[in-house]
Amino acid sequence: MTARDIWAVVPVKQTQRAKQRLAEIVPTELRPQFALAMLEDVLSALSRAKGLAGIVVATTDPLVAQVARRFDARIFTEECDGGHTAVVRAAARRLAKEGRSGMLQLPSDIPLATPDEISLLLLKHQNAPAFTIVPSHDEYGSNAVLVSPPDAVPLTFGDDSFFPHLRTARSFGIEPLIVRLPGISYDIDHPIDLRTFAQVGSSTHAQSFLDNAGLYDVAVSRAGMRAKIPS
Repeated sequence: MTARDIWAVVPVKQTQRAKQRLAEIVPTELRPQFALAMLEDVLSALSRAKGLAGIVVATTDPLVAQVARRFDARIFTEECDGGHTAVVRAAARRLAKEGRSGMLQLPSDIPLATPDEISLLLLKHQNAPAFTIVPSHDEYGSNAVLVSPPDAVPLTFGDDSFFPHLRTARSFGIEPLIVRLPGISYDIDHPIDLRTFAQVGSSTHAQSFLDNAGLYDVAVSRAGMRAKIPS
């Protein structure tokens, strides 16, 4: 166990149900592959970040587990049918029981996240008890939450979780540290997110998937509807 034994937790639901909001751009039969491509980008960034003790992927999907094992990730299956909040809370309980010093929760749909961003987030995180959060680009969601100890603050996810998480941390006597990081903050959940992501032209697995599947032109066909990726 390291002095700061912080583990990343990435919950991933069944890929057959992934990214249904992107239906107007990504056909049903291709959405599982796109979800796996984004997951690979996230796990690649985590595996190269400085300061993590390990990676957990919470899933019951065998295709997700196959990708996760390529990055030496542990597989947690507790509460995977109970939704994002239930999965993260179960992981927090398990890591706390194991005596880990912290948990970094990240979604699997932030392909622009970088090892440097994750390393910086870990560096800024204070000693326990501590709570560090990266909001989504629209400042509604919580795209990364780092908690020490892992179960110090109960996390609750949804479309509007950022400010509720701040209030919850304070209610447990912890002043949250807010860190804004452009790659981590940009999740791909809606068609406008995907159009903007495609126009960035990143060297990610997700971008390669769009290009190879012939979806780039479809993704950017409404270039006027463009969300800004923070810088």
